[in-house]
Parts: sequence; structure tokens; C-alpha cells
Amino acid sequence: MSYNLGDIVLVKVPFTNQKEYKLRPAFVWFEEYSNVVILGITSNTQMKGIFIPKEIGLIVDSIIKTNYIFTIDKNDIQKKLITLPQKYIQKVCKELNLKCKEQK
Repeated sequence: MSYNLGDIVLVKVPFTNQKEYKLRPAFVWFEEYSNVVILGITSNTQMKGIFIPKEIGLIVDSIIKTNYIFTIDKNDIQKKLITLPQKYIQKVCKELNLKCKEQK
């Protein structure tokens, strides 16, 4: 299976110590070969990021954390949950673009 921008997948997400994992939803940014670049998703709606209401298909209201980006092997993806509507994908891309511009 291939994954596309805006797919929400269930994946083993590593903790920052890279030794422990937890099954979590994640936003797919892109896939190249067997690597998938994803953004973490949290149910803590007080965190910074892009708000995603549960009505679009997630279990709870969530935040796509645009500051939590990492690469995983596509075999670590358990399953595809949903594909976000285009307006949310555009919000994520805009936020990522702004973060890149801030670094200049």
C-alpha cells in the first residue's frame, strides 16, 4: 500500500528517547521508497498545531503537531484511518511553509 499527503495512519510512534513506542495516529506528509515522513497527532487540544475536529473521522478532537516530524519505515504503519479533507491538508502545508520561512 502507498500513502499520500493528508492520510491519517495508525503507527508505532517513538518517544523522544527512541526506546519506547506507542500506537498513535499520524499525518502523512510524504512517502519515498519505504520511508514515510509523518507528523505526530495528539488529543491534547491545548498544544500548538492544526486543530482537527473529531467529526471528520477521528475518535476525538485532535491537533496535528507541526513541530513533531519524523521518518518511519512504512512497515511500521498498522493501517490507514482516513484521508483529511483538502482544507486541513492546506492548513498543515501552510504552517510547515511558515516554519521554513522563519528559519531564513
